[in-house]
Amino acid sequence: MIQKNQEKTLAVWTFPEFIKHERSQKWYILMIAVVIGLLLFAIFTQNFLFAIIIILIGTILALFDLKDPMTIKFQIIETGIRISENFYSWRELENFWIIYHIPETKNLYFKFKNFIKPNVIIPLENQNPVLIREILLKYLREDLEQEEESFSEKFGKIIKM
Repeated sequence: MIQKNQEKTLAVWTFPEFIKHERSQKWYILMIAVVIGLLLFAIFTQNFLFAIIIILIGTILALFDLKDPMTIKFQIIETGIRISENFYSWRELENFWIIYHIPETKNLYFKFKNFIKPNVIIPLENQNPVLIREILLKYLREDLEQEEESFSEKFGKIIKM
């Protein structure tokens, strides 16, 4: 596949913007209880800023729960990677790693040279991780020390966020 600017596409796939978890009625009851508990704590300690923050986070999460995920297109091209409309050249990226523990984790990670930018996580979906790794090794260094998901990723899966 040749792009408008004649760059060769080395790999391309799509993935959902986020995983929409199936949540039971018990989950919603528990989350409402947690929010009410935190609000009561905030009022009891007269920490009204904390109460406002809890209300805002609860509202954002409730609205987010109603949203369906967009489909994101990911491309590895000769000059870098493209995530939807965002392009990142190889110069901007420090390294990559793949965590592949079937069936729960199949992700490709990119670390930026700019420490302010967070790591990018790309679900591998049905891609062959060995082939993707071979392509990326031509352009980036692989971080072989990364073997597990971060705590925040694991915790997010546990609480279905």
